[in-house]
Amino acid sequence: MNSPRTDDRTSRTRGRSGGPSRPRSDGRSSRRPVAVQGEFAPPKTLTPALPAVERFAELDMPGHLLAALTAQGVSVPFPIQGATLPNTLAGRDVLGRGRTGSGKTLAFGLALLARTAGQRAEPRQPLALVLVPTRELAQQVTDALTPYARSVKLRLATVVGGMSIGRQAGALRGGAEVVVATPGRLKDLIERGDCKLDQVAITVLDEADQMADMGFMPQVTALLNQVRPGGQRMLFSATLDRNVDLLVRRYLNDPVVHSVDPAAGAVTTMEHHVLHVHGADKHRATTEIAAREGRVMMFLDTKHAVDRLTQDLLNSGVRAAALHGGKSQPQRTRTLAQFKTGHVTVLVATNVAARGIHVDQLDLVVNVDPPSDHKDYLHRGGRTARAGESGSVVTLVTPGQRRDMTRIMTAAGIVPLTTQVRSGDETLSRITGSQAPSGIPVTITAPVAQRRPRGGAPRGRRGPASAGRRTGGRPAPARTAA
Repeated sequence: MNSPRTDDRTSRTRGRSGGPSRPRSDGRSSRRPVAVQGEFAPPKTLTPALPAVERFAELDMPGHLLAALTAQGVSVPFPIQGATLPNTLAGRDVLGRGRTGSGKTLAFGLALLARTAGQRAEPRQPLALVLVPTRELAQQVTDALTPYARSVKLRLATVVGGMSIGRQAGALRGGAEVVVATPGRLKDLIERGDCKLDQVAITVLDEADQMADMGFMPQVTALLNQVRPGGQRMLFSATLDRNVDLLVRRYLNDPVVHSVDPAAGAVTTMEHHVLHVHGADKHRATTEIAAREGRVMMFLDTKHAVDRLTQDLLNSGVRAAALHGGKSQPQRTRTLAQFKTGHVTVLVATNVAARGIHVDQLDLVVNVDPPSDHKDYLHRGGRTARAGESGSVVTLVTPGQRRDMTRIMTAAGIVPLTTQVRSGDETLSRITGSQAPSGIPVTITAPVAQRRPRGGAPRGRRGPASAGRRTGGRPAPARTAA
């Protein structure tokens, strides 16, 4: 890797931290090792953290950024934002954990934008990088940060698979200061010569544990080894365990450690129900729950199971749609837009939707198939009770699954309400709002506003930035960052 340039921008970027830059060719040796043992032992902070703030106005941020917060109706930071922003704005590395919906996106995003404001990127050489595990989370981060980036005249580029790589390369050639990316597509663009990371002074890993779980660790470390040595690193996730040990030891220097919701993500605004059902009755109970008033997200283990349940629900009169990795990115974007607008009331999904999706007023998540571990449980459940709202997580458990479910709940630090139910029961209705479906088959069609006019642009020619416009979607509210 070529040695990065040392110029005034380097001094400005690192100088705000109050500490000297310690560049090295591998970007690792200058980082102090951290011992991580057992489930997760947070590193000891050598330098005291700056005190938390209660209002954004107390922070040393550009006036335009503060004005954008006011314009978005945001004045009081969430706990993880108030605790970490004074330190990240000062250039400190941060290791942060907070449940999904706790405001992590603005916790790292505001610092990244404030510290990059006033700088301009050369073509193909971004100044800041946010790595995320999924396409949906990349788009959500982009949507959440876009109004703030515009306020300080910074350009964002979203780099994900499933979309036109040519359009993404064009955005990088245009000089995007901030790149939000999934590891695989970013690697492809680097190999094509469309992106270089040697000018990246601020790097964020969002949902780092899932990137490790999904096998992205070799790609992530290869990318981190290419960013500017001595730069600022922020690692945020809903869970932290031994899988992030390598990242913490290699890439975080004397980090400020902050954890919201110490009970592994459990929150008081979320109810947890384990419903014991007989195997022969499970499908009918699931259908009745899906027929409730209001939106519901249902999780199953496999793409085939998702498609089969979705079709069964449509045949029963429930406005359902499927979301999984076998769908193209335009299909996934359209389905999410339909769910957010209420055109679809039931989203049936695999774990692809367990992170990076925010939907207002989603008060019920149903684990039709119980998750395999406590992290999956927490991330699935994190789709509800976001940003102070209330919600319920219901898991349908057959007799043979009870022991494993008890183990998962114990690991998650959750004591659920356990109830035996049957389809048609008043108890099932009281807990979930279930009701009998209409029985009249329905077909989900794209709303008129989403249909492409004759002679329109060919498929695959529009990038992530236009996806929201094409589906009628709007940027996610800023206070509900993932």
